[in-house]
Amino acid sequence: MSLRLVATDLDGTVVRSDGTVSARTRAAFDACREAGVHVVAVTGRPPRWVVDLADLFGPVVVVCANGAITYDLATSAVIGSHAVPPAAVLEAVPAVRRELPGVSAALETLAGFRHEPAYAPRFDARRTAVVGELPELLADDPGVVKLLLREESTPSDRLLDVVQRVAGHLVEPTHSGMDGLVEVSARGVSKASALAELAAGLGVDAADVAAFGDMPNDLPMLRWAGRSYAVGGGHPDVLAAARAVTPPCEEDGVAQVLEHLLQLTP
Repeated sequence: MSLRLVATDLDGTVVRSDGTVSARTRAAFDACREAGVHVVAVTGRPPRWVVDLADLFGPVVVVCANGAITYDLATSAVIGSHAVPPAAVLEAVPAVRRELPGVSAALETLAGFRHEPAYAPRFDARRTAVVGELPELLADDPGVVKLLLREESTPSDRLLDVVQRVAGHLVEPTHSGMDGLVEVSARGVSKASALAELAAGLGVDAADVAAFGDMPNDLPMLRWAGRSYAVGGGHPDVLAAARAVTPPCEEDGVAQVLEHLLQLTP
């Protein structure tokens, strides 16, 4: 087993709580590239939230939206996507609401961010979002790369259980740690499915991949990779599933592991 590709989640894994990436982590990624090891960001973020990463990862392809999008940082272009069919959205959301009537929905789409009136956006989407009822938002089939379901009073683990039980046959739900929010992809789409496709294009086997993550949306990727590392302080399910645990993000845990692995790389 050699090291040929490093796949890392961002927030809580290498991006600290203040939104920064340490100099030590940047140096570890630079050392990987100098050793001929590919470095790939695999994130739940939409493309608009990765455009400032070129100085960290270089002009590479980034897996976005939990595997639904592959995005080329060099050209600022979407080069591949897997959308949730509108019919699946229109069936899944009412099924969840029968269990949790307070759930509101939003859509990350190839045409921009859209949400129901009851959904309160966070971050930058508030200024540019299209607002309407789901049938209206889906009428032009905008390419839904992520359905967001929010119920502020329900922990994300509980909400995920409900979505999986009532709509898991239609879509692929997960969450990334924000209470009351579940992120939903097309059935079969995950960080692992997109990373496997990207690695195959690079001629890299899963056995030669080291993956790092901290939240349930990282679980498929960690189970797929030959080396899997949960970041200290991460979700209990991730800590249990990974083959090893790094120190926390604030202590440059990923960098510490990479420095060690590079010593072993021929």
